[in-house]
Amino acid sequence: MQHDIELEELGKRIVEGSQFLEAAEEQLALRIVGQREVILRVFIAMLVNGHILLEGVPGLAKTLIISAVASVMNLKFQRIQFTPDMLPADLIGTMIYNPKDLEFHPRKGPIFANVILADEINRSPAKVQSALLEAMQERQVTIGNESFMLQEPFIVLATQNPIEHEGTYLLPEAQVDRFMMKVIVDYPSYEEELEIMVRSATTASREPLAAVVNVDDIFKARTLIDKIYVDPRVLHYIVDLVVATRNPGLYGMTELGAMIEYGASPRASIFLLLAAKAHAFLQHRPYVTPEDVKAVAYDVLRHRIRAGYEAESDNVKPDDMIRQILQNVQVP
Repeated sequence: MQHDIELEELGKRIVEGSQFLEAAEEQLALRIVGQREVILRVFIAMLVNGHILLEGVPGLAKTLIISAVASVMNLKFQRIQFTPDMLPADLIGTMIYNPKDLEFHPRKGPIFANVILADEINRSPAKVQSALLEAMQERQVTIGNESFMLQEPFIVLATQNPIEHEGTYLLPEAQVDRFMMKVIVDYPSYEEELEIMVRSATTASREPLAAVVNVDDIFKARTLIDKIYVDPRVLHYIVDLVVATRNPGLYGMTELGAMIEYGASPRASIFLLLAAKAHAFLQHRPYVTPEDVKAVAYDVLRHRIRAGYEAESDNVKPDDMIRQILQNVQVP
């Protein structure tokens, strides 16, 4: 009984504490047509301190979405174009000699922002990718002999082009695993594209968006998300899904086992739980359901499953494997 009362009280606080996201979504609708699922995934990552790998062909408004989210949330935004000749110092900064005092002083790079768009991350060499991923993991950078903490919130949204691989440096699997989610940005519908075209022909589409969120709103939301209740059966369900990517045979999917070279790491279980709690928060619920887990499963798992030769020869994609896992693992 006491537990039910606490959940009811938490639910009221969540409804109140999530209103800023609805205001942000209304403001974003003035600039962004469609792509609601992508926007919600950005919200989820922001709420639980995660990072996103965005994959989609050029021209799908990935940069516009990210810059608009940063604008309405009143956060500092930096777009960094990754190129083959880029150096780590171009990202994190370097030491600059000052002849006036005959000393070196740190000059901070563009990584010192709240929302980072790492555009075409796979175009930069391994050292630059490593510098970015270290900042993502440690949330600090070292310039010379000094270490600097990155200001919270800090979220990296990295993009990569799925159709052009010439002159690119593919991210190693261990580095890709550090991204909380891999989100596929798809083409708009016919009606959405028509609206995009009409809107782009007006000056109103270039007017600045109102900043309707402050940083305290995000931090308060994170505190509420920490308190969201997760039933032990849902916790077991999350682990079952992740284990099924490694040993599908344990769940009656023997054929799938031959298609997966290796499955998701324990980091997937952590991110599935965090993303499911954030999804419940967006639904104004003080508890997580299996539907919350399913809603984020594709985004959390798709870049953590390595398809084997048999899957590639049969054109079976990671999303197909996740779909089969969700169908066969028993839901509590």
